[in-house]
Amino acid sequence: MSYPQDFPFGIMDVVELLHLRIRRRGGNSVYVDCPFCGDQRGKMNINYLKNVWRCNYCDESGGMLALYAGFNNTTKSNAYWEICDALQTGNVSSGYPINGKQPGTLLPENKQMTGDASLPEIPQSPRAGISEIHQTLSLLFSMLSLSEAHRKHLSSPKRGLSEQQINELGFKSTPPSFLCYSLTSRLLKQGCTVQGVPGFYQDDSGKWTINFNQRTSGILIPAVGIDGMIHGSQIMLDIPIKDKNDPPEKKGTKYIWLSSSKKNMGVTSGSPVHFVGSFARTIYVTEGLLKADIAHCLMNRSFIGIAGANNVQQLEPLFALLAQNGTELIVEAHDMDKYNNKMTNKGASKIHLMAHSKGMECRTLTWNPNYKGIDDWQLALHQKEEPKEGKQMNFKQRYLSGQCDFSYIDDCVAKWHNKQENGTKLVEYLGLSNAEYEEWLRDVNNMKLKELLDLQRQHSCFRIYQLDFGEKRKAIPFAFLGIEALHKAGYEQPPAADYRLICDDKIICPKNYSNADILNQIFKRYNQLPENYPGRPLSSSDIVELYSKDDRSYFYRDTDKFIQVRFSPFLAKPLVVNISTPEDTA
Repeated sequence: MSYPQDFPFGIMDVVELLHLRIRRRGGNSVYVDCPFCGDQRGKMNINYLKNVWRCNYCDESGGMLALYAGFNNTTKSNAYWEICDALQTGNVSSGYPINGKQPGTLLPENKQMTGDASLPEIPQSPRAGISEIHQTLSLLFSMLSLSEAHRKHLSSPKRGLSEQQINELGFKSTPPSFLCYSLTSRLLKQGCTVQGVPGFYQDDSGKWTINFNQRTSGILIPAVGIDGMIHGSQIMLDIPIKDKNDPPEKKGTKYIWLSSSKKNMGVTSGSPVHFVGSFARTIYVTEGLLKADIAHCLMNRSFIGIAGANNVQQLEPLFALLAQNGTELIVEAHDMDKYNNKMTNKGASKIHLMAHSKGMECRTLTWNPNYKGIDDWQLALHQKEEPKEGKQMNFKQRYLSGQCDFSYIDDCVAKWHNKQENGTKLVEYLGLSNAEYEEWLRDVNNMKLKELLDLQRQHSCFRIYQLDFGEKRKAIPFAFLGIEALHKAGYEQPPAADYRLICDDKIICPKNYSNADILNQIFKRYNQLPENYPGRPLSSSDIVELYSKDDRSYFYRDTDKFIQVRFSPFLAKPLVVNISTPEDTA
């Protein structure tokens, strides 16, 4: 058996050979774009001392032969000989240490391969103990304040936190960079340890400071462990960081860790998990520290927040501790893109396996897919308001749309009598024409008016088809996304075999309604969950069929409208009474 230390090359030779783009460097490693998931933010870590790699986004990992073999779709045996052949011809020489020995001279032409030909090792500090990290970071947070702009953002409808919750959760604004030295000096004078604490490092003169700068300004979010101590901190950036080569549609990196792993005597953040709440029978897990904080405040449930769907390594010891203290159920509450993003789906699956390995049950939480995150969904539920009186539909509009019985006219008349001060005539308040109003006044039983109105409305038949993910909840790349995502996934028309018939019903609407009007009325009704409706709220990627004796048409729900498509309903899975259970659908 051969071991990496016996090889005549190192993993950086493989990086050079594959022309992987180096984005940044760490102490004993570099970060490159991942050739497997295609992410171009430098998420793959290449450790050139251990000769191993791992992508922090897709979670693929392995040794240098696996890297080459996976890239070229070959065997590890072939990979070894192909690499050796390349080295023997002098085509590759990374300039990095190989098994502790300095390699040959780096060829000039190879300096252009990655844009960063030779990266010296950056000395790193050993990580401080949890109590030391907590003491230093908690005292640092006490020295900082929360700006009015950041407080306003956290209390806005987008985040929905109260002043008390903001204070209790301990959010702070990052300080200006010119305060870094003085803040560090104050911490040292008060007996705090800064060496080995994420974010702190030594500058070129050997003076300790902290890694805050204008480019990474934003809101500091404490990462608190189940022990109640601060293990680290994330920064929600004021301006997302984008690489100059990123495509325009990329939003950029919004959250980063307070870390100093790229600095002299710095240390990595360690990507700690965040726990908010208390020991409980049921614990929720979601991606994002702030998301966990907001969901906890809105739902009054205990939440674990992880930094990224696949960042689950540190969940294992936490799950073991939870199981020992009476937790029976883990609820996976990752964003709804777990149904169209393979990476998110993969991270969600790992949570299930990890929970089961500790003897706990695990369920997936699904909600209205029109809201991406559990915090967005809960905020929408809490912020629902009754429509203002001035925007309410009148009696005729409601009746023609099937939203009330004819007897509702008596309630409207009673309400009008209590609102005469607004000067609105009863005929206007009811929405009737003058002829309809006069007929209503003449007919004591109101039957003539009902007949007139019934002639103005129709019953439109429709069916709703929704994506079926199977028992294992496979990821479908265009799930809950618009028509552009469907085409990007390689489909000209929706693949009916991936759909299930959810609902076959009819809706009452005015006769003068167009297909677009009918579809919008269906969307408004089924965007919520009507009684006895077995499906999810109507959302992007769903199919609505409008049919009659003579015609049928199919429409794909785009991000904000319906688009007519071709669809083969006989390929879709048949209607079932229940497609989900109360435990995993909300």
